[in-house]
Amino acid sequence: MARPDAARNQTTTGAKRPGRPSGEKIAELGDFHVLPRVAVITGLAVPVGAVAALVAVGLLKLIALFTNLCFHGRFSFGGATPGSTAHWWLILCMPVLGGLVIGLMARFGSEKIRGHGMPEAIESILVGGSRVQPRVAVLKPVSSAISIGSGGPFGAEGPIIMTGGAVGSILAQFLRVTTDERKTLLVAGSAAGMAATFNSPLAAILLAVELLLFEWRPRSYLPVAVGAVTATLVRGPLLGTEPLFGGAHVPTELPVSVYGLCVVAGLAAGLLALLATWLVYFSEDLFAKLPLHWMWWPAFGGAVIGLGGLVEPRALGVGYDVIDQLLTGRATVGLILGILVVKTLIWGLSLGSGTSGGVLAPMFMIGGALGAAEGLVFPSVSPGFWALVSLAGVLGGVMRSPLTGIVFCVELTHELHALLPMVITASSAYLLSVIVLKRSVLTEKIARRGLHLTREYSVDPLEVHLVRQLETPVTLTFRTDQTAGEAGARLREAHQARDADGVLAQRLYPVLDGAGGLAGVVTRAELLHGAPDDERELGGLARPAITAHPDETLRTIANRMAAHQVTRVVVTPRSAPDRVEGILSLRHLLEARRVDLHEEQHAERVLTPFRRVPQQRKPAPAASAGALSDAAGC
Repeated sequence: MARPDAARNQTTTGAKRPGRPSGEKIAELGDFHVLPRVAVITGLAVPVGAVAALVAVGLLKLIALFTNLCFHGRFSFGGATPGSTAHWWLILCMPVLGGLVIGLMARFGSEKIRGHGMPEAIESILVGGSRVQPRVAVLKPVSSAISIGSGGPFGAEGPIIMTGGAVGSILAQFLRVTTDERKTLLVAGSAAGMAATFNSPLAAILLAVELLLFEWRPRSYLPVAVGAVTATLVRGPLLGTEPLFGGAHVPTELPVSVYGLCVVAGLAAGLLALLATWLVYFSEDLFAKLPLHWMWWPAFGGAVIGLGGLVEPRALGVGYDVIDQLLTGRATVGLILGILVVKTLIWGLSLGSGTSGGVLAPMFMIGGALGAAEGLVFPSVSPGFWALVSLAGVLGGVMRSPLTGIVFCVELTHELHALLPMVITASSAYLLSVIVLKRSVLTEKIARRGLHLTREYSVDPLEVHLVRQLETPVTLTFRTDQTAGEAGARLREAHQARDADGVLAQRLYPVLDGAGGLAGVVTRAELLHGAPDDERELGGLARPAITAHPDETLRTIANRMAAHQVTRVVVTPRSAPDRVEGILSLRHLLEARRVDLHEEQHAERVLTPFRRVPQQRKPAPAASAGALSDAAGC
């Protein structure tokens, strides 16, 4: 039986507080964990982005074709709007017919085509291993084109996000890749589809980060960025490179009062976001109570659309022309109020029926109408100014992605002078939305399916704490030539002596060979439960040791523990991997979390106007292995 030098263990491990600099150089750690394989996945994002861009262009053309067929009786891919038809009965009947077709496609094709695309993409990532069925890649854009082309007040971005994601997922399913790599290619396709639809590569990347990736790492950012850039380049010769909507001609200098009114506009946008979110799921609950199969629900949603279209025909369809009028200050009062009321109602009520269509374009129109209505009361800044900042506010409130909303509006209009007002408005709407609502219109459906999605991004406290800051000394080791009975007797003696030396608290005991090198480990349970006369040598009983190095992060060790299904590891120096330095257990990982929780919840005053208040020390990790409850076995 051999004990390590206690003094050496105290100096190398000690009771250091997490975060305290040790003065030792950390050569093995870097800012990012990147493998060369990321270059391969990034290269695969190029064809994914190109194909997703072609699919996006094809979807826009398909929407135009169905709009021409349904409302103008002509086979044409040219631009057309449902509200420009001269026949009122088409406005009333076509949405119902389109809803009926979508219900049949969902019933006998794939139920995945129901909804606005983003929750379905998120669900695929969360629980589906980022696997999208090939038929969804075909049925989703077709069903969306039918829905929008028959008058549905939806956008093309949700379906193209789902379809572009399907392109990346299907390619990945033919290759030998990990689930995370398949997720990255799926999101790269989704971002590429959005970038090609709106000519907005940066907003597409931000949307991917804020809503789909659930991480911010080089392995995911690089393929997504390449996919979005590729799609934008492919889009250029096909649809042009000009901004999608006209600018509001915002002046370079604004009165201070305008910034204050931007806060008001943001709060109003937040309230509208709350109303729109509530309306969608109120409608969904109503449809769920119908004594009919869900296949028929889109047809009833189509009836709502048709009735609303009779009141305000320009509320039907994608409505890019209406959005342009709102953002350039050319909309009439009748159009502003009609869009604000009718578009909100028919979009929210019909989307709850399970039809196919996106949420961004309707939010553009509704947000623009809200701002245009405010412009009737607020001081004039420039034509369309209030419509533009309110559009950013509604996106920030509805999607709870303020950065995406702000950048989106800049890329759609190229109005850089409106950047600061949009930041104020979107942030105000975001503040109200996150305080009042637990989930957004995009994540509520995920929650209703029994899944939870957190959208808070923070640094894992296990990533910033090192093994050497929390490891505890080894109080007892055994030799390979000792018997299990002798080792068990030593532990029973410690128990009778009330464990004055912390022997029992260690729980994992290194077994050393004749030269003092690490040969394996045994657990306290194995030794205490063995027979007192067990003559088997520990060299044959010891299992291989799972080890950690002092300069590794706790997150790395947590992953290693999970991979090997253990709760304790032996710490060995990197320069001498057979020399035992300490023990690290699951308790230490919880200790790092406890320190992080203390920093988050403990309020203290550091300075006062007249004297310095003594700063309270952070809770240091306990030096004793029994400081925290540690009931788990190895």
